[in-house]
Amino acid sequence: MFRIVTTLAIFAATAGQAQITGEPYRYSVNGMEFEGYVARNANLEESRGTVMIVHDWDGLTDYEKRRADMLAAQGYTAFAADVYGADNLPQSMDENRERSGELYTDREMFRARLMASLEAARAVGGGEGGVLVIGYCFGGAAVLEAARAGADAAGFVSFHGGLETPEGQDWSQASGPVLVLHGTADPVSGPAALATLVEELEAAGVDHEAQLYGGARHAYTVWGADDYDLEADQASWLALQMFLEERL
Repeated sequence: MFRIVTTLAIFAATAGQAQITGEPYRYSVNGMEFEGYVARNANLEESRGTVMIVHDWDGLTDYEKRRADMLAAQGYTAFAADVYGADNLPQSMDENRERSGELYTDREMFRARLMASLEAARAVGGGEGGVLVIGYCFGGAAVLEAARAGADAAGFVSFHGGLETPEGQDWSQASGPVLVLHGTADPVSGPAALATLVEELEAAGVDHEAQLYGGARHAYTVWGADDYDLEADQASWLALQMFLEERL
C-alpha cells in the first residue's frame, strides 16, 4: 500500500506541474472518418513514448480522454483511438451493444480499424519508438484482438477486458508482451477464462503477465460505476506505470 500511495502522490505533483494539451485527431480507415484524441505534456522537450488507448463499448468519451491526460502528465504522448467512427458515438445501452457487436461479428473490420488506429498513434508520436496499446473493458478485449492479429507494438495491456479467444483465432501471430490486469470477481470474464488465456499464451510462447485483484469486479477502474474499486484501480495504474517503464 505504501508504494501505491507514494506513486499517486508523485502523480499528483507531476500533474500539478504539467501543462497538458489535448486536441482531436482525424484519420481515415477504408474511406471512413475517425476522430481520436491526443494529449501531450507541453512542458517537456521530449516525450517518454506513445501510448494508445482503446475505448470501452460506449465509445471515445471523457473517460478515455482523462486517462490520456493522466498519461500525458507522466510524460507520455497519449492517443485515445476511435474504432466506431467520427460522429458515431453510441447514445444508449442498446447502441453500445450494437456498435461493439458489429466489430465482434466482423473481426476483419475490427482488426483493420485497430491497425489503422495504431498507425495513427505512431504518426502522432512522430514515428519514433514503439507504441504501447492499452484498453478498458471492450477496449481490453480489443487490445487482445490486436495482439492476436500480430500488431507491431511495444506491449499490450488489458484492464478488465473480455479474455476469451474467438473461435478460429489463436496466438501464433502475437509477439507480446501482454499484461492482463483483472479482478477475481469479474462476472464477464471470470477466473476460468483467465486461466484458459494464460494457458494459450504459455503454449504460444508469448511473453505475458497477469495481475489479479481479489474481489474486484468488472469495470473496477471506471469512476462512478457500481463496480469501481479504488484499491484495484490504484494498483492496476501502478502496474501500468511499471510496465511502461520497462517497455517504452
